[in-house]
Amino acid sequence: MVHVLVARVRAALAAHIRQHYQQDVTIVTEKPPRIEMGEVSSPVCFELAKRLKRAPRQIAQELAAQLPRIDGVERVEIAGGGYVNFYFSRAAFLAASLKEVEAQPVGAAPDAPKCIVEHTNINPNKAAHIGHLRNAALGDTFVRILRRAGQRVEVQNYIDNTGVQVADVVIGFLHIARKTPAEVRALAAQPKFDYYCWDLYAGVARFFDEDKTRLALRGETLRSIEEGTGEAAEMANIVAPAIVRCHLHTMQRLGIEYDLLPRESEILHLKFWDAAFELLKKRNAIHLAASGKNAGCWVMRMDESGAEADPGADDDDAKIIVRSNGTVTYVGKDIAYQLWKFGLLGRDFHYEKFYRYPAGHTLWETVATAGDSSAPAFGKAAIVYNVIDARQAYLQNVVVAGLRALGYEEQAGRSIHFSYEIVALTPRCAAELGYTLSEEDAKKPYVEVSGRKGLGVKADDLLDRLEAAARAEVDERHPDTPEAERADIAHAIAIGALRYFLLKFTRTAIIAFDFKDALSFEGETGPYCQYAVVRARNIFRKLREEQPDFDTASLENVDTGAAGELFAGSDGNAFWELAFMASSLGMQIDAAVGAQEPAFVAKYAFQLAQAFNLFYHHHHILTESDAAKKKFLLQLSRLVEVQLVAALELLGIESPEKM
Repeated sequence: MVHVLVARVRAALAAHIRQHYQQDVTIVTEKPPRIEMGEVSSPVCFELAKRLKRAPRQIAQELAAQLPRIDGVERVEIAGGGYVNFYFSRAAFLAASLKEVEAQPVGAAPDAPKCIVEHTNINPNKAAHIGHLRNAALGDTFVRILRRAGQRVEVQNYIDNTGVQVADVVIGFLHIARKTPAEVRALAAQPKFDYYCWDLYAGVARFFDEDKTRLALRGETLRSIEEGTGEAAEMANIVAPAIVRCHLHTMQRLGIEYDLLPRESEILHLKFWDAAFELLKKRNAIHLAASGKNAGCWVMRMDESGAEADPGADDDDAKIIVRSNGTVTYVGKDIAYQLWKFGLLGRDFHYEKFYRYPAGHTLWETVATAGDSSAPAFGKAAIVYNVIDARQAYLQNVVVAGLRALGYEEQAGRSIHFSYEIVALTPRCAAELGYTLSEEDAKKPYVEVSGRKGLGVKADDLLDRLEAAARAEVDERHPDTPEAERADIAHAIAIGALRYFLLKFTRTAIIAFDFKDALSFEGETGPYCQYAVVRARNIFRKLREEQPDFDTASLENVDTGAAGELFAGSDGNAFWELAFMASSLGMQIDAAVGAQEPAFVAKYAFQLAQAFNLFYHHHHILTESDAAKKKFLLQLSRLVEVQLVAALELLGIESPEKM
């Protein structure tokens, strides 16, 4: 509701200024520092003063006196040297907010411009770890926020099934474990295949370190996989899909789903890269290096930021797009993929159904041969968000530079690197996991995760540990609750704890993961927010026990007279701050989309839970003797409950009935 009224204020100011002062100005609004100064303030008169050569306070006085009535605004006042402050009609605001939150959010129109959000993107060579979970949680939450904001979103999880990491696991099976494709197929059908590959992948690093000449195997294996021929390619076609299914199971535990799995192999087999390669050569965006360390490679000259460099720049500093042995680098294939996302490549994938989620949603994958004709239309986005960690900024800039070099300036501007910092381990956490740290590493604030060294927290191990801790709490508090229900509650609490932990930090913050912090259910945590919902629901559960015919729908009817008196009373400002905060979710969604920062919603959920807990302790709602006040308190509780549940849903956090 807040964002609706703020939009009305901005529109009214802009229209009045245009009509009376013949000026088009950007209307900036902000929240005043104290509630006594209103709900919205605008410094627009300071900008007008510069243009009109008049005192800002004089202009503010004119605006306050002449501005037409704005629906939902009770009065307009001036403050300081020329601020215009707007005071909302509190009782009417509460009534409108209750009606708004009880209505179902409107989804995007089927023909609305499409956003593509690509996230997770775990190499299909081993089990997912804690770092991958941050990517997935950020991407999934941003998808939820975009959809709540009314945007049409397609979720893609890119599968690099022809890359170095898959090649290394194939080398491990062929040259260390000495397995045949048939034996690997049997292994892949067993539980924890991704765990087996985790250990094998770490072993490959040691295998190469022992004899550097063995690195030649990597190039041979990559070529075999890319061309789709030989035993290595057969092995890769067993390993990658099996690991992808393991990853999907892990992500499903966190409530994360996708629409499409674009596979790198199809970018090669369907000649996507060939088409992009010809375009890049035709526009002279890349060239064949004739000398130096990159001789025989197709390169793109780039500066340190990833922008296109001067044509006279040294080829030794250029970015390799195609290696001298003819294999394509990751960034080359990603340029082709980005062109396809925007519908600029002139060709499409074929599609087959890969998986059906329990709720019925179909996950599709790309294939090289004729696919399923019932597949929806994928790609052709208006804007693309690539959720990839900050260490990949240069490569993402190269992709954007490739679009610009091809003349697609507009699409380059709508290619968004949704970056984030790494998840590391505290030294204490690393020690708990049994890793041996050097004296130097033990003194650092965090230890970086390394899949190649086998150093990290496997995602499923972490989830199991969280669920076990939550289950112990639930069993102690609710021993008489049925087993299945206790398991569901423990799962909701564990996922709430983890997702909130991963989302409460801004994207630019490095997270030092620690079991003790993640397992804490106090303070700024997911379980703290969930418990506030449980408290609100308990109010209505107990009320229904007293009044079996009670329906929360009855709370939509606000007695504006009684509400106005309570808002004006001794607790009025506290009541108003709670109502105002509860109705600010829309503002937080707008801010999160604008800044591409899911942490805004996480912070909002915690602050709302805090405010409600104070309200809950201060007022004895069910024993309130004044009927009008009791209904008013119930209305505030309902407003908080609905908005807090909605905020947690955006974070991918379920609100259990009990904790």
